[in-house]
Amino acid sequence: MDINWTAVVTGFVMTLALGFISGLIYVGSEASVVLLYWGGIGILGGLTAGYLAGGTVSSGATHGGIATVFGSLVLLVIATFTTLLFAGLVASFSVLVLGILMLAFYAVPGALGGAIGSWTKHRRAAPEPTGARA
Repeated sequence: MDINWTAVVTGFVMTLALGFISGLIYVGSEASVVLLYWGGIGILGGLTAGYLAGGTVSSGATHGGIATVFGSLVLLVIATFTTLLFAGLVASFSVLVLGILMLAFYAVPGALGGAIGSWTKHRRAAPEPTGARA
C-alpha cells in the first residue's frame, strides 16, 4: 500500500491543532469530558486524512491511524518535556510511559475517522457516465 503523505501530514496538523486548542480550553475539566474530546479529536484528524487519501476504507483507516498517532506523539513529546521542566524527572518519566501506552488507543479513533472519511469520499464521487453517445 502506498502512503499518501500529504493526507497524513494534513491529518497530523489537524490532530495537533485540535489537541493544542482543546488542551488550552479544557484545562481542569473532568476526565470523562476530556476523554470525549480526545475521541472527537482522533476522529476528526483521521477523517481529514482518510478523506484526502481516498481509496478503500482500509486505506483510509491506515492513513487516519498514522496521522492521529503522529499528532499524539508530538503532543506527548511536548507534554513530557514540559513536565520535565516543571515537575521533575520522575513525573516526566511517568507521563512518557503512560503516553506511550496510550498511543495505541489514539490510533483507534483515528482509524475509525479515516475509514469514514475515505468511505465518504468514495460515496461523493460522481459516477462515470455510461452509454452510447447520440
